[in-house]
Amino acid sequence: VQLQASGGGLVQAGDSLRLSCAASERHFSDYAVGWFRQAPGKEREFVASVSWNGGMIYYSDSVEGRFAISRFNAKNTVYLQMDNLKPEDTAVYYCGIGPRSDSRSVANFGSWGQGTQVTVSS
Repeated sequence: VQLQASGGGLVQAGDSLRLSCAASERHFSDYAVGWFRQAPGKEREFVASVSWNGGMIYYSDSVEGRFAISRFNAKNTVYLQMDNLKPEDTAVYYCGIGPRSDSRSVANFGSWGQGTQVTVSS
């Protein structure tokens, strides 16, 4: 499965963006999907994840209440709605697939595609 993240951009603090993670094939629906981000000089960190059927969702403490993950398997797509963006959300955002959604470890996700840059100005 190949993944492509898109939807990033340059916004001001308090604005919203919606990221998309599109998969190349229908077997995408067999996997959990996680969004991770990586800021310059920092390690890739967990943002949010969703189980294969959307029934289980997890968020990092830093985005809980501001971001929302959702998936539409019929479209082979997972979305990350990001509201009330903050400068500290600035990073390259990546999506990956994994066997389970309750893992927040980068090591448990793969098939990383090209990320999408999100820049939030103050």
